[in-house]
Amino acid sequence: MTSAVSRRWRPRSLLQLVLLAFLMVMLPLAVLMFQAGQALSELSRLADQSARQAVDETRRARTLGALALEMERGARQYAVLEQESLLEIFDERLAEYRRLLAKQRELLPDDPDVEALSGQLDRLAELPELPLEEFQRRLTDFLPFAEHTEAMRHATNRRIDDRLDVIRERAETVQYRLWWQTAALVSASLILMLLFTRLIVRPVRQLERRILSIGSTGKTAQPTLVQGPAELVSLDERLDWLSSRLGELEEQKQQFLRHMSHELKTPLASVREGSALLADGVAGELTRHQREILELIDASGSELQQLIEQLLDYNLLQHSQRLELERLDVATVVKEVLAKHHLALQQKGMAVHCFDGPRTWRLDRTATARVLDNLISNAIAYGEDGGELEIRARATQDWLIVEVANSGEPIPKEDRSRLFEAFYQGRIRRKGALKGSGIGLSVAADCARLQHGQLTLVEDDRLAVCFRLSLPRPAPEADQQKTLAAPAE
Repeated sequence: MTSAVSRRWRPRSLLQLVLLAFLMVMLPLAVLMFQAGQALSELSRLADQSARQAVDETRRARTLGALALEMERGARQYAVLEQESLLEIFDERLAEYRRLLAKQRELLPDDPDVEALSGQLDRLAELPELPLEEFQRRLTDFLPFAEHTEAMRHATNRRIDDRLDVIRERAETVQYRLWWQTAALVSASLILMLLFTRLIVRPVRQLERRILSIGSTGKTAQPTLVQGPAELVSLDERLDWLSSRLGELEEQKQQFLRHMSHELKTPLASVREGSALLADGVAGELTRHQREILELIDASGSELQQLIEQLLDYNLLQHSQRLELERLDVATVVKEVLAKHHLALQQKGMAVHCFDGPRTWRLDRTATARVLDNLISNAIAYGEDGGELEIRARATQDWLIVEVANSGEPIPKEDRSRLFEAFYQGRIRRKGALKGSGIGLSVAADCARLQHGQLTLVEDDRLAVCFRLSLPRPAPEADQQKTLAAPAE
């Protein structure tokens, strides 16, 4: 059931979230493109306008210079030829010059050369009315007139250059502003991209953690609320159902193992008790052949009882994750376990070599004894008849190393990766009429992990099979019995 917290806000679907993320990330880039287009349009308009004005003003200044030259030439020709048509041309050029000068005044309103040219035009306009002698004498007025015209042309060029400088500064300002806007808006896009990536990835990672938790422990210790698209929230709900279902199946499995183990032990106890009574001669003396059959029944019953105890140990380890650490002599624990297998070792004809004590270490007696018991049982079941069983131990500053090695057929490489899986049986079959359960090494490995150690298969220079139990030194504590919780895996 979807929780109220997870419904506070989320897009309806993953597609909506992706589309929203795309739109939000593209929005700052679209704003950047719009502002860049506006700035470039403004610069283009200013450049076009300034170019047109510069062309017009430069052309007008050149035209004024040409008109001044034509007026001077026409006046001097009239002074020589005295033709009235030359005065008419002079008046036309004068009127055109005055018109263009008025437009130039708009560009250079405060220029002294323009003001001087206006006064000189008035003086030149008087020339056609003067007598010839006075006309010839006033021809010298064209010299300052030409100088002021040239000065006005230079002032026009300077004004155009100043306008170009303003446009250049404006372009630099726009460029600087665009750089800052680009940095800010691209950063905003990146932040939005990271935000939406987190919104998408976070629920996926939560689901991944839940799946790993379900896969490793079969259930989730504390379900986390997944906030995100509807598809992922729905998937989280399915995982809740799956976790609950797996928990039910695990409980059923454990219950089945408990019931099966106890149900098997009850008739097995009766069988072994009956075989013991027959062996004691309660029903009369047995022949040699009958006693051999009875010994076979008793040996098979003993192996079956061992398998049932392994199932109980496996079931117990799935529920109990606590340790009782105490300082023990490892050699004493090993010898106690070997004493349980004395008859089996004697019947197997195996030569046992065990290290001498004392070798003290803080460990859990029951868990360590289970590891050693399963390793020795494994050596008896798969080892070579009349072979060797060697148990070695050494201690470093932080680790206790116990090795159980036996002669016989080496374990195939194909089986080594799955050697400690529950109910897995490799290619090598155990010797004897009764098959193994495939959980002995799994129980041993679990007991090692319970003590924060590990059980591994290692190479040995002399013997074919060698298992190594590595137990770390516990944190310094008082030498008293203490219950410790094993870390969650």
